[in-house]
Amino acid sequence: MPGLKLFHTTNGGVTEVTPRLAAVEADVQDLVETHMESMLGVTFLASEYVIDCVDGGRIDSLGLDENGAPVIVEYKRGTDAGVINQGLSYMAWLMSHKDAFRSLVRDRLGVTAASQILWSAPRLICVAGDFTRYDAHAVREHRRSIDLVRYRYFGSDHIGLETVASVTGHSAEAKRVRRRAAGAPPVRQQGGATAELAAAVDEVLVGLGGGVTRVQRKQYRAYQRLRNFACLIPPQQTKVLVYLKADPTAVDLVSGFTRDVTGLGHHGTGDLEVQLRTDRDLERAQDLFRLSYAAA
Repeated sequence: MPGLKLFHTTNGGVTEVTPRLAAVEADVQDLVETHMESMLGVTFLASEYVIDCVDGGRIDSLGLDENGAPVIVEYKRGTDAGVINQGLSYMAWLMSHKDAFRSLVRDRLGVTAASQILWSAPRLICVAGDFTRYDAHAVREHRRSIDLVRYRYFGSDHIGLETVASVTGHSAEAKRVRRRAAGAPPVRQQGGATAELAAAVDEVLVGLGGGVTRVQRKQYRAYQRLRNFACLIPPQQTKVLVYLKADPTAVDLVSGFTRDVTGLGHHGTGDLEVQLRTDRDLERAQDLFRLSYAAA
């Protein structure tokens, strides 16, 4: 499968190579919830969350992603045309019951996390055995952020995840930002060379491949491929900072260009800091960008 990300779920080896579906839907849910952070970049909050709407229902999994956005995860063993609409109905409930979700985050992760929820970018992740071409088309017709993720088991201790479709939502705030940008002066007038360099970085990151989405926070802009693979910090006076998910220990670090920031506080996510001052820096950073994109 192209774009397949394989996860080890135990310390054993692969006993069979033929991909297969789970015996029951609950097996997929249990496995993903146990490894949600490594698989989806989402912090697990609750399972089978009961909602008090007219029709009732249970949200399979609730979580908070790396950027503080609320996440609903719905699972299906095989192909189910109703999974997207079901998830969207739960998202509608979530957005009209923010206090309930905020309380859940506060109880699990603390007051600070609850105060920084990114309400402008809620996400729905559907994990299923497969999707139809109509599903991939349908998600593009909605204004919410939706990821369709196909799974397969490989043996008894490996699961593969493949993003079939990924669509960024169009929130009211995002539309306001685009309207402001449409009437703004050219980048060079706004911030000089570093702002122009940051715009070039944005173009490169988005162009790395299919399924790249942006998430804007005040302190940084995240680039996702299901989970973050890069975070661009607003340009400073003399340089542009990008944080990547590439492993710093697997990279030849260069003083003034790359830095291992594991355990050091910074905005955004990722342990490899890349410092860009010129177009030449951007050119030599592209292999690192691709490495991080592939890892995500």
